[in-house]
Amino acid sequence: MFEAFFEGLFLVFQWPAIGFLMLGVVTGIWIGAIPGLGGIIGLVLLLPFTYGMEPVSAFAMLLGMYAVTSTSDTIASIMLGVPGTAASQATILDGYPLAQKGQAARALGAAFTVSAFGGVFGAFILAVSLPLILPIILSFNSPELFMLGVLGLAMVGSLSGGSILKGLAVACLGILLSTIGFAEADAIPRYDFDLDYLMDNLPMIPVVLGLFAIPEVMELAIRNTSISKIPADQTQGGGMLEGIRDAFRNWWLAIRCAAFGTYVGILPGLGAAIVDWIAYGHVVQSSKDKSQFGKGDIRGVIAPEAANNATKGGALIPTVAFGIPGSLATAILLGALLIQGLKPGPEMLTTHLNVTFSMVWSIIIANIVVAILLMILSRQIAKVSFVPGHLLVPGVILFVFMGAWLGGASLGDWITAFVMGIVGFLMKRSGWPRPPLILALILGSIMENSLQISTQAHQGIGWLTRPIVLIIVAIIGITLLFSSKSVFRPKKKKKTIKEEKKTTGKGIERSPLISLPFSIVLFLLFVWAFFEAQQWPAPVRQFPVAAVVPGACLTLLAIIYDAKGVLQSVQNHGKLRTAWDHISETLLLGRAMIFFGYLLAMIIMMLVIGQKLVIPAFIVIYLIRWGKYSWRIAIGYAIGGWALLVVFYDQILHLFWYQSLLATWLPSILPEWIPRWLII
Repeated sequence: MFEAFFEGLFLVFQWPAIGFLMLGVVTGIWIGAIPGLGGIIGLVLLLPFTYGMEPVSAFAMLLGMYAVTSTSDTIASIMLGVPGTAASQATILDGYPLAQKGQAARALGAAFTVSAFGGVFGAFILAVSLPLILPIILSFNSPELFMLGVLGLAMVGSLSGGSILKGLAVACLGILLSTIGFAEADAIPRYDFDLDYLMDNLPMIPVVLGLFAIPEVMELAIRNTSISKIPADQTQGGGMLEGIRDAFRNWWLAIRCAAFGTYVGILPGLGAAIVDWIAYGHVVQSSKDKSQFGKGDIRGVIAPEAANNATKGGALIPTVAFGIPGSLATAILLGALLIQGLKPGPEMLTTHLNVTFSMVWSIIIANIVVAILLMILSRQIAKVSFVPGHLLVPGVILFVFMGAWLGGASLGDWITAFVMGIVGFLMKRSGWPRPPLILALILGSIMENSLQISTQAHQGIGWLTRPIVLIIVAIIGITLLFSSKSVFRPKKKKKTIKEEKKTTGKGIERSPLISLPFSIVLFLLFVWAFFEAQQWPAPVRQFPVAAVVPGACLTLLAIIYDAKGVLQSVQNHGKLRTAWDHISETLLLGRAMIFFGYLLAMIIMMLVIGQKLVIPAFIVIYLIRWGKYSWRIAIGYAIGGWALLVVFYDQILHLFWYQSLLATWLPSILPEWIPRWLII
């Protein structure tokens, strides 16, 4: 075994394998950093190039790209507050606040350090565990997978916001949204409103980008500020070296979370989606001082980043050893194995053990190389947090809407991103946490399938008595118990408006005047969904009802708390209208509506002139009218955006573009020497 271990190392360092590995790393940095792309699209793009390649070179390129996307996706999470992939959701809770404090370099330095460690740790565990891991995998069947999903939702629901009631209610909303489309048990559409777009479930990428990216980008636009709320010359500390030192000071935390990431990553379908929340929940509950979590605690970056990189090694274990792909990405890697004439199973652990270990070394080397490269670049990346927000907004909007378009190349993807942007804005302004919705949307179909199989196999709820299920139930109970302690603590005296402004620096960020209407609408949505489900057969309505009943109860309690907050606000201001005017002015609701008007106009004009023209037009109009920049800057920026659309999205990704009205008649009048793909 040791001979094969070192033989795999020599195979990776041979030419051309090492060259393909570096190519994969560079590609992975780019793909992971762009919201909406991620490792799956990267694998799809690179897979055709592996035909005819040697196995070691092929997997060096694929794994070099795939392994580093969960490191480079940290850039979007910290700099923009947008989870680059599902595995970096928890990073935004403390990473983005650190960037807002002018300490982006510190957060990036810590994240890259522990990401490299987590990736290397996971790969070594993969090497050691290959002959021993079968009993662990076989012990997790449908009941355990369902309860593990519940654990993930309990973690994120109770730890991602100031209110455990709202967190768990939003998790129920996410479960409800995951049931849109055809049911797992029968070919009966649910909550589709007779729209073909919703027949195949609500796409995740437009929802994520709309929910997280648009509200944060709009914040830069309406407040005319940079990401950092502190000028560059006034920041104290927060450098990359300090972040690296933070990682070493918290070495024991990094080891624990990397172990979580490796072994949870082994579980098919669930690992990458929940492991960062398990790690984040662990660091919050195990820390004596919890006061800074969610406000910029570096431990809130270290824990999830150490865990999510370690999942890559863990996820390969069932794929290589048993031919069980735990996700779409590992399914593509399984296809690459078959393309190379390799058969997952005993052969990969005996005859081709050196190839298996070359995969391990590819992951190790890729993680070390990407950490070094990104640390070299981190100082320049961190400078983005001090760039005027108006210069960032058009570029981010381009990536957001084109990332949403990658979900299904449908007009519905843009509409979904726009609608979820409004929802995300209201949730942010009213104190409703957004991460639980995304995690529940990811896990919903997996959990429903597991619940159906568990119920049928055990003829009811007998599966709840399985030993591992009981252990997970106990962990869920402990999680909720510790998280709910704050609910029962004596409440501090309510602050006056002046005190709240002084505390936040920008007024009330979580207004009950916005939260109460949102709570009422959410409650009515749960009630409607319950009665709508009654027309379906029992197996079809079982899972939606299991979400909407507790969701309605939790939301009803939230309405009571919000009503108390509204009464307090009215008492502070004398009357309701005065309180609303104050909130509207403080939170710049009028400018927010104008910004959404810009986005809506862009979507409508896209139907007329298409994406390749409407996005550059948006850039020009935004920079001139909103940002007050010169025509020269606006047109130069727009030309750069147009070139990106044409070269990257059209010629490299070969996207299917929306057939606008312009596309129906322009080709007939264009001169033959002008390529159509430059415009439509």
